[in-house]
Amino acid sequence: MRIAVLAIAAATLAACGGGVETERRYPQELPQGKRDPLGNQDPGVGIFGEGGLLSFNFGGDQTGGGGGIGVNAFLWRASLDTLAFAPLASADPFGGVIISDWYADPAVPDERFKMTVYILDARLRADGIKVSVFRQERAPETGAWQDAAVAPGTAVQIENAILIRARQLRVDMLAAAQ
Repeated sequence: MRIAVLAIAAATLAACGGGVETERRYPQELPQGKRDPLGNQDPGVGIFGEGGLLSFNFGGDQTGGGGGIGVNAFLWRASLDTLAFAPLASADPFGGVIISDWYADPAVPDERFKMTVYILDARLRADGIKVSVFRQERAPETGAWQDAAVAPGTAVQIENAILIRARQLRVDMLAAAQ
């Protein structure tokens, strides 16, 4: 019995090494019309694309392909511009998510807001952006922050402000190209 167990263990260990290349390599060629997970046609471009991290691709192809960010560059820049009044907690240009930190207006110190912007499309479209707004009020008796209702339409107003700014950026880019 002991010999059978040792023989099985030895066969299992021998199968692991067997002269087969064990290191996986990134494919050097992609099948016709296929893209790597970052959207690059050429896998040798690297994680940040040919132009580096900041190749936002403001002109030409706005489909999200290539080495730039995977979301619409106009919506991305407009979102950052619109939320510039609030400190940012996180900004992910590849996933298209911007999260602000809590912002309290100095005129109303017992109320604060936090916003999350989701860029959902690589095209400049009205349904390509979603904003979530969170509001808290300070409890007068304890001083602790408590969740509160957000005025209806606040998120839509921020979405509209972002879309207006994105359109301005696009028009400015087109005017500069002429």
